[in-house]
Amino acid sequence: MERLTTAKYYAAATILLPCAAVLIWPTKVWLTAVFLVWLIAVATYWIRTERKEHAERTTRTIQSLQSSAIRTLNHHRHDWMNDLQVVFGYIQLKKLDKAAEYVEKISERMAMESSISKLGVPSLISFIQSFRTITNTLELQIVVKGDIHLNEITADADQIADTLIQTINAYRFGAKPGYGNTAVLTLELSLDEEALYAAFYYDGELMNEQQWKQKIQQQLEGAPMQPINFEHPYAKMLLRAEMRA
Repeated sequence: MERLTTAKYYAAATILLPCAAVLIWPTKVWLTAVFLVWLIAVATYWIRTERKEHAERTTRTIQSLQSSAIRTLNHHRHDWMNDLQVVFGYIQLKKLDKAAEYVEKISERMAMESSISKLGVPSLISFIQSFRTITNTLELQIVVKGDIHLNEITADADQIADTLIQTINAYRFGAKPGYGNTAVLTLELSLDEEALYAAFYYDGELMNEQQWKQKIQQQLEGAPMQPINFEHPYAKMLLRAEMRA
């Protein structure tokens, strides 16, 4: 793609020569004709190159999305196989009460995944569902209280989703790697008649708390979601966005 971009600009630069000739000898009709033909040729080449670049970008984007979807499906398949093995093991051991408890946990997890899939903003849903495939330094847990459809309750749905993604990423990149337990970030979403609330609970350490705080403040500047509690920001942070139709 860089080769196409370079060639495109080189072709555009060649216009300077006939353009200069026309300016120096404005009465030469044949020079003007050459300049116009040259200009049309370069414009045609530019348009064709733009289309090729767009096609390549589209292809790479599709391939990236496909790879992400495959990784996410593989993780879910792995989880499902583990769940089946655990339930089957309890049944073999005739521990039916344990099997029933585990099935109930699976049911609760599936209900939460269903709530996540109904949030209404594809970028946020995809990010949450594929989070485990992009990092192993932070475990993300999501709690959605009630039915929340961002695209139906506010005109700022995309901006709110972007704020949530950026905040999660701030924790993700700021989490301090350790040899013990993985850091855990819990995002709890709730809604009342006036506003949407996003509570972040972080159990772990940060590499640089001050740097993390500055990044969060920069991301929230002008965003629809604003902090309510910022006293102990990295351990517990509550964001609020007023509903705007």
